Parts: sequence; structure tokens; C-alpha cells
Amino acid sequence: MARTKVEKNISYDSGKKLYYVNMDYGKDESGKRIKKTKTYHSKTEAREALKEFEADKTKNQLVLPKKETLAEFLQYWMENVVKPYRAQTTCYFYKNMINKYTIPLLGNIPIQEIKPSQIQKYYTTLLKEKHLSPNTVRKHHDMLHLVFSVAVKQDILLRNPVERVETPQKQHHEAKFYDLELLKQLFAIVKNTEMEIPVKLAGGVGLRREEICGLRWEHVDFDNCKIRICEARTIAGSEIVNKDTKNRTSNRTLAISTDIAELLLKEKNRQEKNKQYLGDLYEDSGYVVVRDDGKPYRPNYLSEKFKKIIDNNKLQKLTLHGLRHTFASVANSLGITLYEIGKVLGHSTPSTTGMIYTHMFDNTHEATLEKVAEAENKKDKEE
Repeated sequence: MARTKVEKNISYDSGKKLYYVNMDYGKDESGKRIKKTKTYHSKTEAREALKEFEADKTKNQLVLPKKETLAEFLQYWMENVVKPYRAQTTCYFYKNMINKYTIPLLGNIPIQEIKPSQIQKYYTTLLKEKHLSPNTVRKHHDMLHLVFSVAVKQDILLRNPVERVETPQKQHHEAKFYDLELLKQLFAIVKNTEMEIPVKLAGGVGLRREEICGLRWEHVDFDNCKIRICEARTIAGSEIVNKDTKNRTSNRTLAISTDIAELLLKEKNRQEKNKQYLGDLYEDSGYVVVRDDGKPYRPNYLSEKFKKIIDNNKLQKLTLHGLRHTFASVANSLGITLYEIGKVLGHSTPSTTGMIYTHMFDNTHEATLEKVAEAENKKDKEE
């Protein structure tokens, strides 16, 4: 049967026993009028919905209805929000998550219809079926929060559904590191090998792998025994990426020991000899850590080579990045404050250093317990 008008913007279909509410959103960017019809089972529900709609319209709190799916918006977000303003490594990181997980599981849902419960189930699927760690799922959460925040800012959504979703508890993995004796043993093992400079720059200066790979000879000041950290060389998928350092504080000038300065000078002379010997076959890349033909190493090669050294010498398990933690540990044992350690490591804020290392190096609770025990024992003896 035909719908009959009940009152303004509300009609009734006696056959389907449904009330239809006509909602006029106004005009879109092209001037086309946008209208939407919703159904309700009672006149009261229809009136309340229309009343709420008109109130939101008066307060300018409406968003024009769109059929755009989350997959389509993610493509827009990557092309127009992420790629122009984020590092290539960040783009690769987001693209990998989106293509492998988000689009297959949520992509076909219209972005304006996504509910917090669907996002919650998405996290559960990542944990239970895809076997991702809680920390990795939190990265998905952070990414989706950014995505929907943009949708809110651009008047596609009224509110961010991710803000109403529970996330897994972040797991804190205690960093592994060597003590001074183990570090000296490692230094002895890599002496006069291709890994001597990377190992000593990581364990003796606290550099990140990408900073070691990005160090150029023009950044080395032999006269004053200093190096300038201002460039990083890393990997995104299969592509090598040259970029600026992690943040403003990562761009720093560090003093190096005489031993490291002499080691670097020895390497520079070696490269000069190789350049003369190989001639046009030598690639003068300008990097400090290079192969015999001057070509820089793949960042992953250094990590793989370091693992082989650890395994072949049956040393305590450690990653190349663990040498950075080792530097911090040794510095802390020598009485250097976390604040100063953080400055050397290039952390963005002192709180970053504290968050990473306080629980690793803070032994004050042990001293406190010992003092209490001593006081109690003394009291017992007096009694």
C-alpha cells in the first residue's frame, strides 16, 4: 500500500506497519540536495528521531550521509594525509597493516556505519585468530584512532568510534643488555672485522642501527673527536630509505673516545686505498660503514651478521639494538644520570629515558630493604 502522510516529514505504510521519517540534510558541495529516509516501528519513535535530527541540524551537528567504505577512506587517508607528511617508513608501516588486516576485516563497511563493537571484534580477531601480540594490536588501535579523528575533523563522522573501544594492556618487555665485562669480551671478538665499527658505535656511543648506517665521513670531526648524528639509513619493506634522524633531539653532536676516533681514521684510510685500487669499480658513497667496494651495507645485514657473532661465540643472547641498552647500562653504573644518558641517546624527552630505563637500573628499593633489615636486626639484638 502507498504511504500516507501522518504529519510533516513523517508518513505511514499500513502494509509494512512502518513509519517513515524524511530527513533533509541540505545541499552538498555540488549544490545537490541530500535527503535520507529512516524507518521506525512506532509514531513516538519516529517523532523522537525527527526531533533529534532537527535539533542536531539547528546546532550544525549533522554530517552529510555518504556511502564511502572504510577501505575507500583509508585509501584517501594514505594518499592525502599520511604520504605527504610522514616518513616513508611510517607509510610502509601503515600500508602493511591496512592491506594485510584492516581492509580484509573491516574495509567493506561504510565508514559512517562502523560501530565500536565491530572495532572491538576486530581487535579480538587480531589477538585470537591472527595471533598478533597485544602491543601490535595497540598499534592498530593507534592507527584507527588517527584515521577516524581525520574523519571527524573533515565532517564525515560526528564522533570517533575508537574512543569507545577497550584495548589490550600494553606489555612491557625488559630490554636485554650486557655488563661491562661482557661488552669488553664482545669488543675483543669483533676487533679487526667488518663489525668492529658498528659494534663500537652502538655499544660505546649508544647509536641506533639506522644512525650507524647513516653516518657519513663529513659528519666526523677528527680534530675534536666528535661525530654529528643528523641522518638515518633504514629499510621499509625491501626498499632502503635515507631520511633525517628520528626527531629534533636525535639530531645531535657526540664526543667519541680517542680509540674510536683512531678506529674511524684507520677505516677512512682503508677506504681511500680501496678507492685507488678499484678505480671506477669503487662506489664513493661517503658513508662510514661500507663494503670493500664502497657500497653501504643493508641495515638488516648488520643485524644478521651481529646475530651470527653472538651465536658462533655462544654469548648471551643480544640484538644489535641491545648494545644501545648496554651503553645506557654501563653509563648508569658509572654514575651518569638518566637525564644525561637520554641526551646522548637522543631521546625526545627525559620521560622517554625514564620509561625505558628506570625499571632496569633502579636498585634503590634493594638498598631500602637492606637498611630496614639492618635496623630491625639491630633492634632485635638490643632487646
